[in-house]
Amino acid sequence: MAERSFAAEVGKLRQGAGTTFRGEGILAVTKALLQSGVAYVGGYQGAPISHLMDVLGDAREILSEFDVYFENSASEATAAAMLAASVHQPLRGAITFKSPVGTNVASDALANLASGGVTGGSLIIIGEDYGEGSSIMQERTHAFAMKSQMWLLDPRPNLQAIVDTVQAGFELSEVSNTPVMLELRLRSCHLHGTFTAEDNRRPPMTVKDAIESPRRELSRIVLPPASFLHEHEKHEKRWPAAVRFIKERGLNEIFGDGLADIGIIVQGGLYNTLNRSLELLGSSDAYGRTTVPLYVMNVTYPVVDDEIQDFCADKRAVLLLEEGQPDYIEQNLHAILRRAGSDTVLHGKDMLPPVGEYTSTAVTRGVAQFLRKYLPEAIAHEPALLRPDTDPASPFAPRVAPPTMRQRPPGLCTGCPERPIFSALKLAERETGQHHISADIGCHLFAINEPFNLGATTMGYGLGSAGAAALNSKDADRRTIAVMGDGGFWHNGLTSGVGNAVFNENDQLLVVVDNAYSAATGGQDLLSSQADNPIRSTKHPIEKAVRGIGVRWSRTVTNTYRVSALRDLFIKALTTKEPGPKVIVAQSECQLNRQRRVKKQQSEALNTGQRVVRERFGVDPETCTGDHACIRISGCPSLSITDNPDPLRTDPIATVLDSCVGCGVCGANAHAAVLCPSFYRTDVVHNPTLRDRFLAAVRARWISFASRGLEKRAARYEVAAQ
Repeated sequence: MAERSFAAEVGKLRQGAGTTFRGEGILAVTKALLQSGVAYVGGYQGAPISHLMDVLGDAREILSEFDVYFENSASEATAAAMLAASVHQPLRGAITFKSPVGTNVASDALANLASGGVTGGSLIIIGEDYGEGSSIMQERTHAFAMKSQMWLLDPRPNLQAIVDTVQAGFELSEVSNTPVMLELRLRSCHLHGTFTAEDNRRPPMTVKDAIESPRRELSRIVLPPASFLHEHEKHEKRWPAAVRFIKERGLNEIFGDGLADIGIIVQGGLYNTLNRSLELLGSSDAYGRTTVPLYVMNVTYPVVDDEIQDFCADKRAVLLLEEGQPDYIEQNLHAILRRAGSDTVLHGKDMLPPVGEYTSTAVTRGVAQFLRKYLPEAIAHEPALLRPDTDPASPFAPRVAPPTMRQRPPGLCTGCPERPIFSALKLAERETGQHHISADIGCHLFAINEPFNLGATTMGYGLGSAGAAALNSKDADRRTIAVMGDGGFWHNGLTSGVGNAVFNENDQLLVVVDNAYSAATGGQDLLSSQADNPIRSTKHPIEKAVRGIGVRWSRTVTNTYRVSALRDLFIKALTTKEPGPKVIVAQSECQLNRQRRVKKQQSEALNTGQRVVRERFGVDPETCTGDHACIRISGCPSLSITDNPDPLRTDPIATVLDSCVGCGVCGANAHAAVLCPSFYRTDVVHNPTLRDRFLAAVRARWISFASRGLEKRAARYEVAAQ
C-alpha cells in the first residue's frame, strides 16, 4: 500500500491534443511518456521519484490500453537491464530510480548498454537526490554520464519544458544510438503547473511484436572485437549526431541575449532559483524577463562547444552556476574557451559555494558578487539576505543563544515496530556486552542516533550483512550483528548478504526488519508483503528464503512489541554454539501504513454509528519516579515530560502525548527493563453500547468508593504544605 494513491489524478492522462493539462511534475512525466509512444516502463522506488512509480502503478489500465508494459523492478540494476529490449528493436523504453545511489546499483548494466548502443529510444529518468533535503551521500550523476557517455538532460523546472524534454530525449537517443539520462530534481518532481497536452500514442512496435519478431545484430553485443569499435563509434558517430540534434532542436535556451556584455550560464534545473535571485536583485521579474543574458543548459552533457563560444563571444565575463562538486562543467567550459582563444573571464565556484545545494541565498550572494564586479548598475535592490549574519537586520542573524536551540536528530515514527527491536537489543547487550553492529539503508538506520546509538557503518541498500563480513573470527568472544530491512533484503541482501554469509560460514547475527512494505520509499509492496496484490505475487516468507539458501538457525518473531521475548531471543542468538549465520526475522506492520488503513476504517465505522475502541496509554503521575529511563530506552515522540503534580517533588515526570497510537511499547520497555510500573492502558470507547455505559458507571462508583480514604489523606498533606 503506497503512502499516496494517484487513482483520482491518473484520469488526466487521457487528455487529448490541445487541452491544458494541470498537475504535478511526476504526472506530467507520465503523460509525456504516453505521448512519446513508450513501449515499456520499469523502475525502482526511491525519493524523489517514488511517486512516479506510484503514478505508473495506478495508471496500469491506461498503460494497458496502449499496450505499454510496466514492471516494478526488483532493483535499479533490474530496471537498467530492461533497456536491453531496445538494443536491437525500435522499442522506446523508460526506466526510473533514485540517483546517484540507484545509478551506482545500475552502473554495470548502464555501462554495457551505453557501450553497445541502442536502436530504440532509451530514457533513464533519475531522481537526483542532492542537497539539504537529501537522505544519501552527496554525489552527482554527472560523473556517470561522462564515464559511460550517456547524454544528460536537466530541464528547467517548468512542466512544458519537462514534457518537451522527455519527448526530445527519446528522439536524441534514437538519432545518436545512445541511452539518455533525464535528471529530475526534488522540486521538479513535485512542481505544479500546466502544459499543452498531445494525444497519447500507441508504440509503433509493442513488446508483443518484439517477442514475435526477434532481432540480433552482432555489432551491438559487448564482446571483443565489437567492444573496441564501440569506443570509436561513440567519438566518431554518436557524439557528433547528438550535438547536431541538440543544436537543430534548440534544446539549450538563451534569454536576454544582447542586453549586456556579461552573462550567466546555468544548469537547467537551477533556472528557477537563479531567476528568483535575479528578481531579488532587481535584474529580472517573476516571468523571467531578465536584464542579464542567460544561457540555460537543459543538456548538461554533452556540452555544445559552438553554443558556448557564441554565447561568450561578445561578453567580458560569464558566471557559471554548477551545483555540487567536482566542477565538471566549469573545467569543460575553461577548456572550450581557452582552446578557442577567448578572452572571456569565466567565474564559477570562486564566487559560489564549492559544495552543497545552491539555495536561493547561496545563488543570490554569488550573483550579487558577480554583478557588483562587472555590472553594478544591474543591481536595483539589496535584499536583506545579502547582509552578514552578524547584522541584526539579516534574516540569518541569531535570535537565541546557540545552546538553547539544540539539534533534533531524525527518529522513528510514533508506534514504529522497529523501536522495540532496538530497545530489546539494548537490553540484550546489558548481558552479552556491546557488539559491532553493521547497519543498512532504511528507517532502521535512525537507530544510530539517540537514544539507541546502535550501528557503526552503512554500506548500501541490502549490504548490512556484507558490511560485517570481514569482522568474523572464531577466536573472538562475541559475534557481530547486522541489520537489514525487508526492502534491502529482496533488493540485494539475499545474495550479497545472506548467501555470502552461508558460503563463508560467517558467524554473524542478521536481524531482518520485516514491516511488510518498502516503508522508507513510500510503502510499496514486496515479495514478503502480506497484502493481497492483484497484479503482484506476495506472501513469500523471508525465513523460507534464507533457509532455502542454507541458513540453519533462523527464527521469525511476529510481534516485535513483545520486548521481553525479543530480548531473550537476541541473547539466545548471540550465545548459541550453532555454527554459521543466525537470522532473526522481526515482523510487525509499518505503523504509518497501518494508521492509513486503520484510521480510514475507524472513521467509516464512527460515521455509521458502530462501536470503535481505541487503545491509549498513560503515565500514573503518583507512581512515576521522574528518572526518565523509560524515555531513554524508547525515544518515542509521544513520550515526553510534564510538570510534577506532587508539590514535594520538583523533577518533571513522564507523560504520554495525544499523538499516541496505542502500540504499548512504552509499557513493554518498562517491564522488560524493570523500571517503575507507572504505565497504564486506557480503552477509549466511541459509540458505546448499553453494556459499555453500565460497566463504566459501575467502575466509576467503585473507584470513587475505593479512593475516598486516599483523597482525605491527600487533603491533609495539602493543608500541611500550605
